[in-house]
Amino acid sequence: MTLTSTRADHVRPVVLTGLAVTVAAATVPYLDHLTGDVLGTHIGAGYPAYGPAEVGTATWTWLAVLTVVGVLGVAGWLGTARALRAGRGWARGVATTLFVAGTAVALAGLLTRDTSGDTGLPPLLGWVGLAPSVVGLAVVVLLWRRTGHG
Repeated sequence: MTLTSTRADHVRPVVLTGLAVTVAAATVPYLDHLTGDVLGTHIGAGYPAYGPAEVGTATWTWLAVLTVVGVLGVAGWLGTARALRAGRGWARGVATTLFVAGTAVALAGLLTRDTSGDTGLPPLLGWVGLAPSVVGLAVVVLLWRRTGHG
């Protein structure tokens, strides 16, 4: 089964919005590191015995993890856009799977507690990481909506 070109045309701009939101969300931790360093402060508060070197290492480790997540998210959006452009019927299933996986990863970043008893990510960065999932939900709803409904 293929997607109608009309449906794909309506969803494609939302997918591109998701791509932009994902790029922005992946950039925010680096902007934070260069400015307020909420991540480094969060790590230092959770691990008061850590010196500046250990906090720095933990911060860069988180930045690397968040970069990998961002790159995977970008790949998912680009793959979804390409499948929609080609009218592939399986784009719905793939988009839904990517939405569920991305949301699970984002919720893990937002809610998972580490050995300090606090969340691994500061709430600000956890919520930013969840932002692409909001767009993903819109994409999934648009893809599965029955034709003929406004």
